[in-house]
Amino acid sequence: MRLSFAEVRPKPAAPAPAPVAPPASSAQPLEVATVDTAYLALKNEMHGRLIERLTLSGIEKTPREQVRADVSAVVRDLMQEDGRPVSAADMRRLVDDLLDELLGYGPLEPLLRDPDVSDILVNTCAEVYAERKGVIELTAVRFADEAHLVRVIQRIVDKIGRRVDESQPLVDARLPDGSRVNAVVPPIAVDGSLLSIRKFAKIPFDLDRLVANGSMTQACADLLKGVVACRKNILISGGTGTGKTTMLNAMSRGIGERERIVTIEDAAELQLQQRHVARLETRPSNVEGKGQITQRDLVKNALRMRPDRIIVGEVRGGEAFDMLQAMNTGHDGSMTTVHANTPRDALSRLEQMIGMAGIDLPTRSMRAQIASAIDVVVQLKRFSDGTRRVISVQEIDGMEGDMITMQEVFRFEQTGTAPDGRVQGRFVATGVRPKFFADFEAYGVRVPQDLTRLCA
Repeated sequence: MRLSFAEVRPKPAAPAPAPVAPPASSAQPLEVATVDTAYLALKNEMHGRLIERLTLSGIEKTPREQVRADVSAVVRDLMQEDGRPVSAADMRRLVDDLLDELLGYGPLEPLLRDPDVSDILVNTCAEVYAERKGVIELTAVRFADEAHLVRVIQRIVDKIGRRVDESQPLVDARLPDGSRVNAVVPPIAVDGSLLSIRKFAKIPFDLDRLVANGSMTQACADLLKGVVACRKNILISGGTGTGKTTMLNAMSRGIGERERIVTIEDAAELQLQQRHVARLETRPSNVEGKGQITQRDLVKNALRMRPDRIIVGEVRGGEAFDMLQAMNTGHDGSMTTVHANTPRDALSRLEQMIGMAGIDLPTRSMRAQIASAIDVVVQLKRFSDGTRRVISVQEIDGMEGDMITMQEVFRFEQTGTAPDGRVQGRFVATGVRPKFFADFEAYGVRVPQDLTRLCA
């Protein structure tokens, strides 16, 4: 039985359902908009009939308004053929959604355009979540079926020359704007394909914006600006979703325009603002299992590219050893991130990753390499209310016996939780005067008076 378009038109007393559920406050449970299954069926049917009638070769190079005109004409003809009534508002909505299917990423487009959405999490074709301001919400966005979701995933990975299928069911990719994408398809994904998108910030963060957001104090930001300017090697540590890449981007703003920077990433997402940047990205193996380029390969190659600074988006394996070697052999001011819950854990993770390089070093030698290479550890945390903060800044002091010694300069102390669920606390300067203050003067970095007073 054919669907009547009148069936999917909202009642006069109620507004048309939005493609995305309205954001809910962090203190209240989300009320998800009702999914209009009849409309989804109609859109899917029209999409199939459009493909039969339109010539899709070269459509991505055709101006969007021309495609819109062609789609509108075909949809209007189809509606008339079927004898379906259609209003101007209904037509606009249907044509917009069909354009998203033809030119974009289908049902995900409204979420990708929403500036408040930072993460999109697709748990099979029937459930799509979005994170807004640190709070995850279930949306009214749906895919027609599993095949529809797989088509969108395939469109994403095809653009960067990667593939995802039963033989290679895991893939990391990126959107043209730099947003990070991870996709998992059956048989690894048991209930249906999974898709995670970490959106690319339209306006790159700097440390001043992080101060305004409450992620740190101005004194802490001044300290981090100084350690970047005086070429200290920095390790940014934190769990998943704590803002490590955002912090790396923000701190990199302090690198001078005359310096040559080489970045190394699994999926390119860093937003460096300098002109002299050489970006490198790993490559998976091909269908025959050949041609893989790892981060370790890229770190080794970067040393031949005459870098002033090397930035590794995240160290995960044996490349940690080569990164530390680079930091110890004249590439001061380099930066990287690592998954860890405390600064001490971050150093332990580096030890483990040195072992993954297949190099048999005594424990003391490994720790000596780390203590010599890393100058500052910045620890981040995502709190229960969705806020992200710098919870510790520590200077690596050296070695005492077999142990790496550290001294904390700043920390965040949580004091409680407000009735509305917001985490309360304060940023504290420990009063420790870091040794690298001596280097600030050598590099012409002015130490703000407030920072000098706090670190007396």
